[in-house]
Amino acid sequence: MISQLTVFLANEKGRLAAASRVLSDAGINMQALFIADTADFGIVRIFCDTPALAAAKLAEAGFRATITPVIAVSVADEPGTLARLLEFCHQSSMNIEYGYCFAAGDGRAIDVLKIEGEGAEEALAAAGFNVLAPEEVYVVDPS
Repeated sequence: MISQLTVFLANEKGRLAAASRVLSDAGINMQALFIADTADFGIVRIFCDTPALAAAKLAEAGFRATITPVIAVSVADEPGTLARLLEFCHQSSMNIEYGYCFAAGDGRAIDVLKIEGEGAEEALAAAGFNVLAPEEVYVVDPS
């Protein structure tokens, strides 16, 4: 599993900039950021070098932030790889709460999935999927 920083923001001008400033001022480096929105709030999903520290700093600044365990799978960046991954999840009765993908360079993509329950990471690895460790997705602070 990898640690995703999840931040809930009111849909108000400047809230994303303010959260970003909190992380910047704390010396936290964001490697990836994804935003989903609703009418009233946005959900920001972040990969950063120190997710626990980031959540604490955001909470100190009045933001609602949590650490969410997610699974990251490296796949070839070509048509059909996501479909194969999702079909395996379906055939294995895994319930996917949400997911997103991004290109990782060198012909690879990273598919990130939030899967309900236990055992998904092990099942994916046993089926031959390349499940990634945190340091393969984002720079992990060694301290």
